[in-house]
Amino acid sequence: MPIIGRDDAVIGYRGSDEHAMRAPTAQLAAGRLQFFMALMRLQKFLSVAGYCSRRKGEELIAAGLITVNGKVVTELGTKVDSKTDHVAAGGKSVTIEQSLVYVALNKPRGFVSSCRQPEEKIVLDLIDISERIYPVGRLDKDSTGLLILTNDGRLHHRLSHPSFDHEKEYEVAVEKPISDRALRAMEKGMPLMGSKTRPAEITRLSPRLFRIVLKEGKNRQIRRMVRKVGNRVARLKRVRISSLKLGGLKEGAWRHLKANEKEALLKIMPPA
Repeated sequence: MPIIGRDDAVIGYRGSDEHAMRAPTAQLAAGRLQFFMALMRLQKFLSVAGYCSRRKGEELIAAGLITVNGKVVTELGTKVDSKTDHVAAGGKSVTIEQSLVYVALNKPRGFVSSCRQPEEKIVLDLIDISERIYPVGRLDKDSTGLLILTNDGRLHHRLSHPSFDHEKEYEVAVEKPISDRALRAMEKGMPLMGSKTRPAEITRLSPRLFRIVLKEGKNRQIRRMVRKVGNRVARLKRVRISSLKLGGLKEGAWRHLKANEKEALLKIMPPA
């Protein structure tokens, strides 16, 4: 029987490439799957399995639509053992025995970083693989650049949560020349949305172009900061997440991460 407990994490949906692609090696996949083969909250189990997001899982559980070992479970704190408990949604079995997938996408303008958004183009429309993957964090609809998608819940959580201090680097073009004073104000931190932004690293590239490195991600933060110093963003592109760089990946294209790129990202996580 499932037991009550506490845990947390997040996960994914589906996602192609112009070239032949290799799945993660059996050794790497087995190593990462050790984390999943343990007790975890039921809503997290549904997320790791790629059935739905954790929040949607909570809604399904509360609505009595999920069963564990044939019995309806409505308690959100319920934990399940992925090796011994049988979880079903709508009468269909849900499992998490899947290969872990790590994808880099150069998101074009006009796509939303969501798995579902009625009447909108979503980033998953650009990717065509059998595994379910989720975007790690978000890029707003008008922004472009690097987006990671994965079905590795631990990595998703570590890269998404601001408490882990992972750097994200952006290239920002503004509508009119921006002063050194304005750049210093943004670099130091400024009041924004009820709190002060954390210090940033800014490098000027031209009178209307600069790069900024953040360790947080408030809603439309860079656009709001630029507006606060009397300017407006013309183009915003993310060029790096932690150790992973956008490089020469064309806009709208995607690829699986290379072995060394995956290893570098996985190093940010403590041993399972």
